[in-house]
Amino acid sequence: MWRLLTNRRVLQAAAVMGVMLMIALWPEAIDVEVGSVTRGALVVTLDAEGTTRVHHRLVVTAPVSGTLEPITLEAGNGVETGTTVLARLRPDPPAPLDARGRARVNAEVADAHDALTEAKEAEDRARAALEQANDELKREQDEFDAGQTTQQSLEARRNLVTSAEETLNAALYAGAAVAANLDRVRFQLPANRPALPAKDIEIVAPVDGVILRRLHDGGVPVQAGDPLLEIGDPSHVEIVANLPDSDAAKVKPGMRVEVEHWGGDTPLPAWVERVEPSGAVRGTNGTNGVRGNVIIDFEDDREAWRAMGDGFHVGVRIAIWEDEDVRRVPMAALFHVGEQWAVFVVQNGRAHQTIVDIGVHTATDAEVRNGLRAGQQVVLNPPDTLADNARVAVRDE
Repeated sequence: MWRLLTNRRVLQAAAVMGVMLMIALWPEAIDVEVGSVTRGALVVTLDAEGTTRVHHRLVVTAPVSGTLEPITLEAGNGVETGTTVLARLRPDPPAPLDARGRARVNAEVADAHDALTEAKEAEDRARAALEQANDELKREQDEFDAGQTTQQSLEARRNLVTSAEETLNAALYAGAAVAANLDRVRFQLPANRPALPAKDIEIVAPVDGVILRRLHDGGVPVQAGDPLLEIGDPSHVEIVANLPDSDAAKVKPGMRVEVEHWGGDTPLPAWVERVEPSGAVRGTNGTNGVRGNVIIDFEDDREAWRAMGDGFHVGVRIAIWEDEDVRRVPMAALFHVGEQWAVFVVQNGRAHQTIVDIGVHTATDAEVRNGLRAGQQVVLNPPDTLADNARVAVRDE
């Protein structure tokens, strides 16, 4: 009897020691931080720096050679068509022309007259289109007030008026440039010079706008065609973002843009108007690269972006891909297994390595095409010691 009790105690002691040994050798749970697979909006942006520029601009040049008086206008000064005196010029005596010279100038004058006729016709068409757009907007407004049309339709009419206004402004600036060229070429003919006053010529503003740059200080002789001032139309400011060719290829007209660092508290809405053809440029390190200009136009908040003017540096975020309903996994959870993406899914206290199919991604989230469902927990920044089916303990946040 005593021998039986002794054997039983030995067996019990051995069992206890075995359990203690198993506990001692059992791997401890690894502390991990987890995130969740979610559903929601995902926006992939291309971030770049842009520069504002006035879209409609005109360089005012000297119509004849002579001595230019000092120019007092500064950048930012407003000018009115036919009223604001931009500069005063004392003309030199006309240079003599031989028969060949007169024939050349006469041909240039004829071409300039034809160009001016075409420019005036374009102005007339643009002015008629604006008048029609305003009439249609008035009818639309009356119908809206009577409850016969929608706010969306009314806004579309307003946008057409804005577009017609910009088309007319562009035509006016183009016509002014053509008229200035006509003055320059016709004043080369001695027959036209007697019509000039003996006193200084007053160069008046050919269009409404503001002075963008003063290109000449005056007080010295100038030649016909020398640039004096640059005038712009502040009612249409756009942004130029110069991007590497590989990035510019991802951008398409109509894409949504947010403009940042413009001086306000919130981003300004904008959109991609066009992507200009790429061209080779030389970088600061002496290497050649291919880049393209992305032209960005603002939305309706004109008072905000008018304050920026010409030549302001801003940040732009171009939405090159977006979806309102996407399965998302944190980028911090992803790692490579060969050429595939994988995550550790946490379930019942263990981490299970799972291969996933990933689509587009941002700096923080990636689109999940396959392999995960919304609501699952995944390990963030998994340590190298974490293996498949390992025990984990989720850290408290």
